[in-house]
Amino acid sequence: MSKQHILALDYIRGISMLGVLGIHTGAYSLANPAVNPHLFALLEIFTRFSVPIFFFVSAFGLFLSQPLKTEFSYLNFMRRRFKAVLLPYLAWSFLYMLHYTWVSGDFNLWHRPLVYKYFLFGLASYQLYFLVILVWFYVCMPFWRQLVSWILKAPLAGLLSLLLTQIYFNYYSSYILTANFANHYLNLAVQHRMSFLILHYIFIFILGAVCAELYPQFLAALERHRRLVNAFFAGTLTGMLGFYYYLVYFKLYTLEQAVNTVHQLSPIGVLYTLGTTLFLFSAFSKPLPTALAAVLRGLGHYSYLVYLVHPLVMYYLILKLTQIGIPLTAPVIVAFYLATLAVSTCLASLINKAGILIPLLSLALTGSLPKQGIIRQKA
Repeated sequence: MSKQHILALDYIRGISMLGVLGIHTGAYSLANPAVNPHLFALLEIFTRFSVPIFFFVSAFGLFLSQPLKTEFSYLNFMRRRFKAVLLPYLAWSFLYMLHYTWVSGDFNLWHRPLVYKYFLFGLASYQLYFLVILVWFYVCMPFWRQLVSWILKAPLAGLLSLLLTQIYFNYYSSYILTANFANHYLNLAVQHRMSFLILHYIFIFILGAVCAELYPQFLAALERHRRLVNAFFAGTLTGMLGFYYYLVYFKLYTLEQAVNTVHQLSPIGVLYTLGTTLFLFSAFSKPLPTALAAVLRGLGHYSYLVYLVHPLVMYYLILKLTQIGIPLTAPVIVAFYLATLAVSTCLASLINKAGILIPLLSLALTGSLPKQGIIRQKA
């Protein structure tokens, strides 16, 4: 089983990358006071599964390649994982910090306390926190393997208990916990908890691990309960959108306030992530039309680099739109999204090709040396 290549994981990577671009496009759309609330819902609410589902894919890949029944070397595992994730994280953080200094002329972030803060919490660019959390998941891998072995004794009961605990913890962290402690460092940790605290995503990570360990049974269950999976996805999506529209039209929240309430860590957000994960895996486990499969494979192939580079692309696209005075109307936002996807994918392809000529560049920016011109996907 460890040598299986599961196309559904590639397709989910691609879809999730599109969702991440949507979330960040939605944030830019707020610059227009008359932003379309329905387009905003598509960009910011519908896509809220995007980051958590990456943890599902990561855990699935890890446990598929190194199942519990095989020998596990923590030292070798960390060496490979640090190369695959920590090295690109450091390289891209450094590049984003250099870029900020270049465009702003502000050298303050290079003062020692701020450098530590930026690298510790993934603050060099708004998407890099994902890699910080992923590194912490790797560091704790022996514990996850033990936890998964316990859950496998009674998978449904174990996962349900973990799901309920996750919903409770995320609710407390999202809506109750505040940084008002006497200790400065504790306040700092609480303030930036979304950028490093793996406790927010344990359920979806462990779900990926359990599904990998029970892969044949998982596929059979998805096929057997396909209608239920589809209904659960539709119900949770309806719950997300219904909550959003309730806040906007009945509670008179601003769109920013609404999306800061209806997010992936909210109770309905956790359930929506679960529903979308099962729905996408179920849909992508069946043969797809050739053209669609090719597109999804391409998106999945470049997803890692697109994820890393797209904030730079968005920065310069917005800068150009501002310079020529084009307002961010709904059609412009759609064009902005598509342009970001196209340019980011082209840059990802160029980085891939450059890495073939300069292997150390590939190692720094992607975490792997080029292999026949193909950038290996991260587990």
